[in-house]
Amino acid sequence: MLHVCLDGDGAVPENSGASILSLYPLPVQEARPFILVLPGGGYHHLAQHEGEPVALWLNSLGIHAGVLKYRTQNIEPASLIKDVVDALAWVRETPKDWSVRPGQVGLTGFSAGGHLAAITAVTAAPACKPDLLILGYPVIKFEEPFAHMGSRMNMLGSSPAEAEVAAHSAERQVNADSPPAFIWTTADDASVPVENSLKFASALSEAGIPFELHIFEEGRHGLGLSAGNAECRQWLQLCEVWLGKHHFVAKKEEV
Repeated sequence: MLHVCLDGDGAVPENSGASILSLYPLPVQEARPFILVLPGGGYHHLAQHEGEPVALWLNSLGIHAGVLKYRTQNIEPASLIKDVVDALAWVRETPKDWSVRPGQVGLTGFSAGGHLAAITAVTAAPACKPDLLILGYPVIKFEEPFAHMGSRMNMLGSSPAEAEVAAHSAERQVNADSPPAFIWTTADDASVPVENSLKFASALSEAGIPFELHIFEEGRHGLGLSAGNAECRQWLQLCEVWLGKHHFVAKKEEV
């Protein structure tokens, strides 16, 4: 179930069974791109620093944004993925006081939110997929040895069938309809092994999907906007340039 909060202050009541789309539109008349943000938290909770602060950063680039405060209690995987699809559809189709450019609705996620973003982007029907994908230190694999077992357990339960585990390993589902992706992580991430990002990038390459991958040598898991890590904070500028390539932001004039 998806509820829409128009003021950006939506909160998910505990055990409500609802995901809430909180919106951060720009106060402009002309149509702009939109990117939906999925915070991490291991499918156990939602990391606040990976939600609203990211939406406000996107606003600073001239992009409408929203945060999907998705349910983390009693997860039914197909329904959770449908909540993301429904949120993207709402942005594309619902009349609003602000306008979104056709073909410019993106999706970004961090950690387990990166998994939810990735699995949605590669399994949704072609017309329902995001137009691009931004992943920060994402959980991708649910198969060992590189799985983040906490995310897997919280999404699929303690004893999932082998076929279900494979079906929710996002790199296995990449296909020719998958959107272009920007991926960043750190080589020494102690929570989600770097192989998650490497294998997703490899799958995109094999499918002929454009992507950009940045792996920083050092940095803890869960950095978000990376305020305390100057090296990893470079991802913001790198991503802005990449968004410019895909016409989501105006390219800056070279000096």
